[in-house]
Amino acid sequence: MKTVIKNVIVVTMNHKREIYNPGYLLFENDIIKAVGPMEELDKHDLLGASLVDGKQGILMPGMVNLHTHMGMIPFRGLGDDCKDRLRVFLIPMENKAMDEEMVYLSTRYAAGEMLLSGVTSVLDMYYYEEEAAKAMDEMGIRGIAGQTIMEEGACDFSDPYEAISYGERLIKKYQSHPRISGCIAPHGTSTCSSEVLKAAYEIDSSYQVPFTLHTAEMDYEMKYFEQEYSMTPAAYLDRIGVLGEDTLAAHCIHMTKEDLDLFKRKGARVAHCIGSNTKAAKGVAPVTEMIERDIPVGLGTDGPASGNTLDILTQMKLFADFHKNETKDRSVFPAETIVSLATIEGAKAMGLHLITGSLEPGKQADLVLIETLSANMFPVYDPYSALVYSANPSNVESVFVAGECLVKDKKLVKSNLEEIRKDLVEKMKQTDFRTHMTQDQ
Repeated sequence: MKTVIKNVIVVTMNHKREIYNPGYLLFENDIIKAVGPMEELDKHDLLGASLVDGKQGILMPGMVNLHTHMGMIPFRGLGDDCKDRLRVFLIPMENKAMDEEMVYLSTRYAAGEMLLSGVTSVLDMYYYEEEAAKAMDEMGIRGIAGQTIMEEGACDFSDPYEAISYGERLIKKYQSHPRISGCIAPHGTSTCSSEVLKAAYEIDSSYQVPFTLHTAEMDYEMKYFEQEYSMTPAAYLDRIGVLGEDTLAAHCIHMTKEDLDLFKRKGARVAHCIGSNTKAAKGVAPVTEMIERDIPVGLGTDGPASGNTLDILTQMKLFADFHKNETKDRSVFPAETIVSLATIEGAKAMGLHLITGSLEPGKQADLVLIETLSANMFPVYDPYSALVYSANPSNVESVFVAGECLVKDKKLVKSNLEEIRKDLVEKMKQTDFRTHMTQDQ
């Protein structure tokens, strides 16, 4: 079936960064067939096509959330100001409260929240990831389900090698799926042994899926590697042979110039989570130097228990504010560059740039329509600027993934968020999160 979205400002994010204003986009089933200025629309055979009037909204590629933990929805807002929250609060809570059903219900909610904000692709990293993959598939989002591995055991597996085997089964299960895939995602550089990291890397590389983990994020992580190995976490990953083109390192806040040069040589990628990093007072990653070296970088929200939001529009605004302030340069990172990090550059870092991330013929119809009729969206002189500095999730009008309309008139189409929330609330009642939080602190 053909669908035309017309009367829109088309932000293509192709290599020429073409913008059509006013413009149109034509897709058939799940594939984009044509993009261009409105005056060229008549050259197409539109018999039987569904016509969507975009009302001068901004049509952009679906946004990419490169790093998150979708199962953490129940923990959002708990212990936000707790020091050393990961070890003191989150990990103990996961061991007490998390199970397969909680992951499934939480992931459904998280996927709905992301779709409503214009996120069409996500790389998740959590436990019981077969349930997460199932939930993402049902919601219609494009996603990679990363099975987290921890050396000392986690809420799903006490033996890290059992978790690795589970992760490989997950990869195999979704190998031929058009939208969902799996990977093995060790928790971090200091929470997994070199043997576990190498075992996970070998499997991920053999299936050509991302090998993703937390890297150079924590102060104590940096001290540990300096004291134990006289090197940085990045150098350690290289020494044990797990730093390469399949490596997607999350955070990378405390990177030296030598680390950055190493990432460039090895072809490693970075998921930058400015919201959670600054909220936790961990610092601002040296993204300027990463981009100068052509290191693939995209944006992530981190988990809802860390950054509190799962939308990339918020990350774009935070990115602009913090990096301009960090560099003391208002002109650094123009809005066009920031939008690219949220779309095509994120897709590159996720390994999906050949099928999504830009609006070009032959690519998947992963589309987001941002309405410009709301008070905060007037006037629009520069669509890039409007997206970065003015837009918020409430402006997301419609969302398509693989040509399927999943959000229309700012509501989920194939799912009911109220029902999803109700199911999650019933499950959460089985665990008194506040009681556990007080005990752990």
